[in-house]
Amino acid sequence: MWYWLLKYVLLGPLLRLLGRPKVIGLHHVPNEGPVIVAANHLAAIDSLYLALVLPRRITFIAKQEYFTATGLRGRVERWVMTATGQVRVDRTGGSAAADALDAAARILESGGIWGIHPEGTRSPDGRTYRGRTGVIRVAMRTGAPVVPVALTGTDRVNPRNRRLLRFARVRIEFAPPRHFLPTTPEAVRTATDTLMRDLATRSGNHYVDQYATTFR
Repeated sequence: MWYWLLKYVLLGPLLRLLGRPKVIGLHHVPNEGPVIVAANHLAAIDSLYLALVLPRRITFIAKQEYFTATGLRGRVERWVMTATGQVRVDRTGGSAAADALDAAARILESGGIWGIHPEGTRSPDGRTYRGRTGVIRVAMRTGAPVVPVALTGTDRVNPRNRRLLRFARVRIEFAPPRHFLPTTPEAVRTATDTLMRDLATRSGNHYVDQYATTFR
């Protein structure tokens, strides 16, 4: 219930007012069944804009820190993550990667939409960085199609190191779904790189063949 209340009443109208999102290719997202939505990552509100424009519910795997942070911001983050049913994963242990992939597989096996930013963290400078291979590995494991999504403008609505949101135009482009068959680790890496280069091209950003620096 909280998910839809946030989307349509408490938060969604504000996001629409601030970003006036232009959505392209939404028909590429299947109306039912498992699907992976893989997007570049520019701002903390990227996942909120994806949830806003998708008619189906989308679930992300959220790092444990979002559920344990203190202070007003921490309480708000914890409430939003809990209210929207995001899956909490501890990424500090030795089995963190496997636990995250297992959680993603469960979302898809139940017929849901799993949302992921393959870069693993927000871009520090607006460019698109090298992706982690988990998105392709889960796609091969579950057979779920991957819909690439190019985001632009969210970093202007929610600038890095700024507390207040701003007015700016957001553009969200959904590309045709892709299917991946089980293959070699080398091919998984190549498929991930191809996905990220495509996202860079669609978003009009330069591609950087290295992992982005992690920051909160």
